[in-house]
Amino acid sequence: MFAKILGVTRQTIIAIENNKYNPTLELAMKISCFFRVLVEDIFLLEDEKTDAF
Repeated sequence: MFAKILGVTRQTIIAIENNKYNPTLELAMKISCFFRVLVEDIFLLEDEKTDAF
């Protein structure tokens, strides 16, 4: 049902949960709105270079 609400497949949700797929910004925002939290509270931006900023 969660996948249907977001307009994606169950496989997409499973892939996100298993860290095998990075959602689009649009999907990440839909997920954060669903749970009423910030995108940053759900997803972590991982950068190979830690000194990039």
